[in-house]
Parts: sequence; structure tokens; C-alpha cells
Amino acid sequence: MTGASGQLGSALCSLAPAGVELVPMDRRRLDISRAADVSALLADAGIQVVINCAAFTRVDAAEDEREAAFAVNAVGVGHLASAANRCGARVIHFSTDYVFAGDAGRPYRPDDPPRPVNEYGASKLAGERALRESGANGLIIRTSWLYSRSDAGFPGKILDGLRRDGMVRVVDDQVGTPTSARQLAAFTWKVLDRPEIGGCLHWTDGGVASWYDFAVAIAGEATRRGWLSPGARVQPVSSDDYPSRARRPAFSVLDKHATSRKLGLVPLHWRQALLALLEDEADA
Repeated sequence: MTGASGQLGSALCSLAPAGVELVPMDRRRLDISRAADVSALLADAGIQVVINCAAFTRVDAAEDEREAAFAVNAVGVGHLASAANRCGARVIHFSTDYVFAGDAGRPYRPDDPPRPVNEYGASKLAGERALRESGANGLIIRTSWLYSRSDAGFPGKILDGLRRDGMVRVVDDQVGTPTSARQLAAFTWKVLDRPEIGGCLHWTDGGVASWYDFAVAIAGEATRRGWLSPGARVQPVSSDDYPSRARRPAFSVLDKHATSRKLGLVPLHWRQALLALLEDEADA
């Protein structure tokens, strides 16, 4: 598994089923942009499944560091897929709602035409194409707004800002679905039990929210637990009032109905998943 130290990689490690021999690799141990290193690892380790969690995820930075973003999100995926194809390994690869423009006015289905509006989305779409064109036995899982207990995750940033300043400004005109890394990891382990499933699946937590809605829920639950002063508040702003280097999709909800029918699974609503994460935080 690549990207083992990231939000999703860490969750996959913590939820690994008994009897699974997981080989966690972070960037210090494996740079997937180096084809020779990838080939050597897969040739020597007898790996049956490659789970690719490695990604360049800094959306704004990708606008100025396009080559670096594509090296990991596209070229690196191609190296993994080609090496996996040579040794007969299955590839599980994670992509993003940002492959879509966000102007459809409805949740995006897996077969909807992608049209990214920023370099990050373009690099992730290129990675999807690299996997498809490699001939490897691959599965693409598109997800959205991934978060975890990590300080680098959205809840941690919101809580840090509220504790420091008593107020945070969050955009209310970008709509999607917050997705707990732990919930996505649990879903991934279920998918791994279904080797016949390939192509592209959409999976997130349930429901719909703006970033503002998500931040308000975090602040409300933290205040209720006594982690924040009652005066802490979240201020809604428009994307125009909070300019960023990269354009974001305005509505990037992913349609999960086909995945639910195929696997017989119902996603946990994002608010329930958030509560579960905060309960874990309280118990830690």
C-alpha cells in the first residue's frame, strides 16, 4: 500500500483485517514517480493487490507545481499500474470529485464525462486514464472531501482556528459530501473481498453539505463537549470573498446508487461519521 502515512493510508492500516499481510509504504520508502523503484518492489514482494493512497493533494499548490502534481497523481499511477499488470496484481486507486466541473446541478454518476476545472483535478483524471490504459486489473474509487482526526484534516484546522481566534471564515457556496477516512477505509476492505469488481465506483459518506455546514457541525459538537468556548463562531463567506489559487467545483456531490446496489451497502451519513470521529477523539 502506498501513501501509508496519509489520512486514508493510516485508516486502512488501523482497520486491516486479521490475516491480511499489509506492506505499508510512505514516500520515504517508495517514490511512485520513480518507475524503476516501483518495478523492483512489485517484482520482489509477491504482492497480489496494490492499494494506491499516494497523492499530491494540495489543490492550490498544484496550480503552480503542475509537474509535481502530475508526477504523483498521473505518472506515478501509470508506473504502479504497469508494474502491477506485469506481475498480475490488482490495483485499487483513489480519485476525486474534482475530476468534475461542478456545474451539472445533480450528483455525478461514474459514467458522467469528467471536466476538471483545476490542475489537481486534471492530474487525478490523468491518473485514472493511466490505470485504464495500462491493461491492469484495476478499480478506481472516486471519493470527496476526505478528513480524519489528523491535525491536517479539516476538523483539526477548524478547531485550531476557533481556539486561536474565536472565529473562522468558511465558504458556503461549495457543496459536496464530507467523507471520513475511517468510513472509506472500511468500505475499501469490503471491496477487496470482491475481486470481480473493476471499473469505477463512487463512494462517500451519505448526505450533502457545504464547507460552512461541515464547519458549523464541527464547532457545534466541539462546543457541546466543552472543547470550545460558547462564543466561538463560524462565519459564512462566498468563494469570491475567500479567493484561492485554484478554482473549485461549486457542486461536486457523487452519486453512489450504483455502488450501493452492486455491493449492498448504505453509506453512513456524514454527520454520524463526524460524531463517530469526535467520540474517538474524546476517548483518545
